[in-house]
Amino acid sequence: MRKKDTCDIYCYNEEKVKRIQGELEKKDIPSVASLFKVLADNNRAKIAYSLCQDEELCVCDIANIIGSSVATASHHLRNLHKQGIVKYRKEGRLAFYSLDDEHIKQLITIALAHQREAFVHG
Repeated sequence: MRKKDTCDIYCYNEEKVKRIQGELEKKDIPSVASLFKVLADNNRAKIAYSLCQDEELCVCDIANIIGSSVATASHHLRNLHKQGIVKYRKEGRLAFYSLDDEHIKQLITIALAHQREAFVHG
């Protein structure tokens, strides 16, 4: 016999539900979802990880790291920049990218640690 993974009642703790709903209204959850959505792309995740390893990288070096063209790397970097994940500086004809702040490095580190644990326990 298989267990059901749903509740048989409508609401178990209405007070808790209302409190959390109120908290959700104060938070910008759509922006959080957008952040994870942009990082959900394999190449963009590789770029974020790569920038965790070094202070800054040139677009052409990022392209080599992820095995893409410079145009493709630039496209991914533009998406990451729009989301506030990376920043860049120009030096002549070169563009150097770095993480916008330490939080992204923390997210990547935590996600990798979670994956290792899930693999061990799962």
